[in-house]
Amino acid sequence: MSAHLAAVPDLFLKAECANCGVREMCLSMGMSVIDTDRLSAIIPQPLKVKKGQALYHAGDALRSLYAVRYGFFKTTISSHDGRDQLTGFQMSGELLGCNAISNNRHVCDAIALEDSEVCPIRFTHLERLSRELPSLQHNLNRALSGEIVRDHEMLLLMGNLNAEERMAAFLLNLSGRMANRGYSPTAFVLRMTREDIGSYLGLRLETICRAIANLRDHSIVRISGRAVEILDLKRLDALINGCGCGPKTL
Repeated sequence: MSAHLAAVPDLFLKAECANCGVREMCLSMGMSVIDTDRLSAIIPQPLKVKKGQALYHAGDALRSLYAVRYGFFKTTISSHDGRDQLTGFQMSGELLGCNAISNNRHVCDAIALEDSEVCPIRFTHLERLSRELPSLQHNLNRALSGEIVRDHEMLLLMGNLNAEERMAAFLLNLSGRMANRGYSPTAFVLRMTREDIGSYLGLRLETICRAIANLRDHSIVRISGRAVEILDLKRLDALINGCGCGPKTL
């Protein structure tokens, strides 16, 4: 974990998971009160991560997984020639650090796109507790499976969709994730830059700008700066569902 991450005092640590606003998307989803308290007991004080700060870097040893309480992150991998490839965007209720489980070292950087807060969960403690709590083991398996599904859907995205369809799929994905958290599915703010979106979708910046302009010209979306308004969700969905490979969980 990167240095200088500030711990937030919490006098009611045992109740943290039970009272968390995104518990139904996190590792405590569907767990009993007793089991939730046992999970809370292995979670130390939450960590604040300032915008632009790294939660961890590629090559760092695996110590903890990180449940995002609030905020937004991006994960990037650097190639041998120094180029960065953005591999995902993570938001509240999602888990960071799963990539490190296979060889005990992180393979990417995790950077906060806005002031954020995470719950660090020591992996050795999580493994031990999950052996005792089938509900926790199930939720951990679900989170790891979600990582695999997102990887597969990203391959479909890159191989089967053109630029405009990729942008439509990206916006639909954000729309669905916002709706799942109780926010508007048609009006939200992009935390990432257009360069970040281009890196994630495998497109040049100018191609991203053209794709946005095309969606705007067809009165499907309105994007001003980072403010997004989806004017026609059905038409946006139709752009990618015609090929039968539109990703749902990017």
